[in-house]
Amino acid sequence: MINSVRNTVLSILNKNNYGYISPSDFNLFAKQAQLDIFEDYFYEYNYQINKENARTSGTGYADIRKGYEEVIDAFSVDNFLSHNVSNKFFTPSPTTTNDNYYLLNKVLAYTRLLASGSNTSVVVSSLVDNTTNFVAAGVQVGSIVGNTTTNETAYVESIVGTDTLVLTDGSGNPADIFQAFPEGYVIYDSGVVSEAEKVSHSKITMLNNSLLTSPSTLFPAYTHQEPNITLFPASINTIGAVQCQYIRYPKDPKWTYITLIGGEPSFDQSQPDFQDFELPISDEPTLVLKILQYAGMSIREVSAVQFGQGLEQKEDQDEK
Repeated sequence: MINSVRNTVLSILNKNNYGYISPSDFNLFAKQAQLDIFEDYFYEYNYQINKENARTSGTGYADIRKGYEEVIDAFSVDNFLSHNVSNKFFTPSPTTTNDNYYLLNKVLAYTRLLASGSNTSVVVSSLVDNTTNFVAAGVQVGSIVGNTTTNETAYVESIVGTDTLVLTDGSGNPADIFQAFPEGYVIYDSGVVSEAEKVSHSKITMLNNSLLTSPSTLFPAYTHQEPNITLFPASINTIGAVQCQYIRYPKDPKWTYITLIGGEPSFDQSQPDFQDFELPISDEPTLVLKILQYAGMSIREVSAVQFGQGLEQKEDQDEK
């Protein structure tokens, strides 16, 4: 879609002799346009809920709220949070989960520890500990395995004998998280899980000082202060114990090309850093209009800015 958007923008600019925008400028404008539309989803979602409450929204194909839900859900991610120190865990970031989060929606705590120790040998995509009987410990397919040395997690795909676990990433792919030994591990029961409640920093002190309201493994809580969330009770303190469902930001779009001598850059999506828009194709007209406004400001052409703003305003009015 990104090449179609760029061609449309250039066509409008060139047809009216407004000017030309370079690939690097286009990528910057495309990033801002995508972020604008992404954040608008949440405002529009709230607007549709208000219309439903006022009984002015439709159902079936006219259920606009459902469409926004599906688009937002496309950015939903479930990841285990990397352990920092004590009962602190890093929030999602490019260095820990490979993406930035927009909204922390749900924090889950796994509280039943089945086994812990260190691996005794290295087998590809497996955990081997010949000092532990994993079957007797209650480990099953689907149990959560955390490498406390490298801060990585995986799931049990199968059990070989009593001392070897074959690991997967949860999507059917092998997970090779133990590549040396000895490396520490913990194994949690994936069926024993509680949702942690977010509380304020002032409230957590009061809760912890009360025997009746202090967080427990059955009713855990957490506080948030970048770049960490802190889990309570403090016994929740190892990799694999905390999983977060969050809405991530879309990846930065990048129009990649090969340079032709004496000619225009030619689109080449085979480049390793190519990244298309992550928005649905129905947002292509809005992307074009927003990028036109940024481009018009860049080349100091008021007409291009007004053209984009006018069509975008009309589009918003039609959708209301």
